[in-house]
Amino acid sequence: MMQIIFEIPDIGNIKEKRRVIKSIMDKMRKRYKLSAAEVDLQDSLSFCQIGGAIVSNSRVFGETVLQKAFNMIEKENAIRIQDMKIHSEEF
Repeated sequence: MMQIIFEIPDIGNIKEKRRVIKSIMDKMRKRYKLSAAEVDLQDSLSFCQIGGAIVSNSRVFGETVLQKAFNMIEKENAIRIQDMKIHSEEF
């Protein structure tokens, strides 16, 4: 599971923010087969928190996919990362 808090600079309204967030989550889903959702900061105009998750039988594989997704988000979008966490569990 990963959580990312980021700032979207130069956003004029909530509709623009939703478009950017939807684009990021769609890329996460299509490229990396992650479950993704906006989990907090919905009422903030310039800040967003999204979460992504993957289920795998390999901890290393799961963390690698999450790290690749984070790298994609950071490189392909005009955003400023405020915080990022990756958390794994084994059963």
